[in-house]
Amino acid sequence: MRVLISGATGLIGTALVERLRAGGHQPVRLVRRDPTGDDVVWRPSERALPAGALEGADAVVNLAGAGIGEHRWTDAYRAEILASRIDATATLAAAIAAAGSDAPGVFLSGSAVGFYGDRGDEVLTERSAGGGGFLADVCRQWEAAAQPAVAAGCRVVNLRTGIVLAGHGGALAKQLPLFRLGLGGRIGSGRQWWSWIALEDHVSAMVHLLTADLDGPVNLTAPNPATNTEFTRTLGRVLHRPTLLAVPGFAPKVLLGADLAEALLLEGQRVQPEVLRSAGFTWRHPELAGALAAALGR
Repeated sequence: MRVLISGATGLIGTALVERLRAGGHQPVRLVRRDPTGDDVVWRPSERALPAGALEGADAVVNLAGAGIGEHRWTDAYRAEILASRIDATATLAAAIAAAGSDAPGVFLSGSAVGFYGDRGDEVLTERSAGGGGFLADVCRQWEAAAQPAVAAGCRVVNLRTGIVLAGHGGALAKQLPLFRLGLGGRIGSGRQWWSWIALEDHVSAMVHLLTADLDGPVNLTAPNPATNTEFTRTLGRVLHRPTLLAVPGFAPKVLLGADLAEALLLEGQRVQPEVLRSAGFTWRHPELAGALAAALGR
């Protein structure tokens, strides 16, 4: 398969490119600078895809978007978070719709479990309604931006991604320094649910979805979400470090800003990947301890 990929230089995109190449497929990266090989340079903020970019493509995978936790959520950065996702998705969806009979057969477009908002202990599946808050609003608009491709008859999958576990990047890597020093601990009440997935399983799920007869929202999480307390204790056991300290809820708010801290650390979603499970997908790391050990090379 020839697969056009936006966000291909990020944590997930890089792993997907490697997996596709290893499987004999042809990933083509959409990049904004310094192209190499078959890379295609694009400028999603201009809402245009270079002529011929979709030529011969069997699938498009859209992973582009400014990092949610990279900066405080000023008004300007909120606008960037939203625009980076909408611009990329709308550009690709419009190009797919305009390609007519030559369009790729499938469009995997990014989203996140933040779609559901902060829902406490409620078990959430793809059939659950969306929630409230900034990230939920972003996800709704993000998914809606893919609709032109749906209307044109393309099979579109909205990838509602959870916390992706990798030792070399993402949320886990940011936690590791403190935990390795024995200074890790639960955050706030510790009762908030964290829906996670191993990077290896996330990539496997995307490869599965390239050919599976599925469309619409798909939760890319493992089947065993954990509370923050459970996550903390498990990470401590894997690292053989104590996790006796507790981080009061106000501390990350001071460090990161109230809205960002609440959305990423103090709120949560108890998500179940019902669509993947029903489709017979098999997780290599369905349990948290095994997923963390694999991410850390243990």
